[in-house]
Amino acid sequence: MAFSGSQGPYLNPAVPFSGTIQGGLQDGLQITVSGTVLSSSGSRFAVDFQTGFSGDDIAFHFNPRFEDGGYVVCNTRQKRRWGPEERKMHMPLQKGMPFDLCFLVQSSDFKVMVNGSLFVQYFHRVPFHRVDTISVNGSVQLSYISFQNACTVPVQPAFSMVPFSQPVCFPPRPKGRRQKTQTVIHTVQSTPGQMFSPMPFVTTIPGGLYPSKSIILSGTVLPSAQRFHINLCSGSHIAFHLNPRFDENAVVRNTQINNSWGSEERSLPRKMPFVRGQSFSVWILCDVHCLKVAVDGQHLFEYYHRLRHLPAINKLEVGGDIQLTHVQT
Repeated sequence: MAFSGSQGPYLNPAVPFSGTIQGGLQDGLQITVSGTVLSSSGSRFAVDFQTGFSGDDIAFHFNPRFEDGGYVVCNTRQKRRWGPEERKMHMPLQKGMPFDLCFLVQSSDFKVMVNGSLFVQYFHRVPFHRVDTISVNGSVQLSYISFQNACTVPVQPAFSMVPFSQPVCFPPRPKGRRQKTQTVIHTVQSTPGQMFSPMPFVTTIPGGLYPSKSIILSGTVLPSAQRFHINLCSGSHIAFHLNPRFDENAVVRNTQINNSWGSEERSLPRKMPFVRGQSFSVWILCDVHCLKVAVDGQHLFEYYHRLRHLPAINKLEVGGDIQLTHVQT
């Protein structure tokens, strides 16, 4: 399967997985790999940036290993021969738990963020432009993989109380009228000694909603959480209100127009997907008639548009009892 930044995230790629990186790696490219470490099988997984599908030449091998207390191996393979290992004797992932890995390609190195925090830098041993394939294998289930190309000037959020690493602005989708739209990535980090980032978080949705537009959020539910919400707003209206309520064991959806709420939607095809104290990822995909919402890579529900002027839905608000680690609008 081949992807490019213009195609957006891919839902639930099967593991083992190999895909072409259209145009190869470039300085400023960010690759986000979101998934869950399997708790029942195996003790390792790997994300490989390589030349072709054979695995003979791997520019960057990122290999979390859960044995011996847990550590991460980084390496390069050339003509089937591994180089010297670089080991990070710390394991930032947990078995059975969701994660976000963000790989930022820079001229001198790869920078790897794990759940919003810088984990490791890996300096290039071979020219990164040779890489045209990403592979994932081992004891992991994937939720999505996405690619974004950085602009030269970062885009700052309109308003936020959350401390950020550098927000990254990405180029427009190369399709006719959509060329003015952007994707913005916010990697959210707590300050040292601060366990959770403060709410609320507010930012713009560049270009508003349109069919095929994705919004992705990752974070952790606070251990004592009662409720949190994700709002997609149009002016003073809330076009879509997603409101997990732990005190009611419900995920409420609604629309507010002129400060008046409409009828709630609560039905779910499975049990409450959010768990106190655990990480989560939410993917909101805009379709012509509705929003499709997936949690941790699994489709959860559809919400039919009540406000139909989609481009005017151009603001994201997040609040309540969570810590954010990654936001893509």
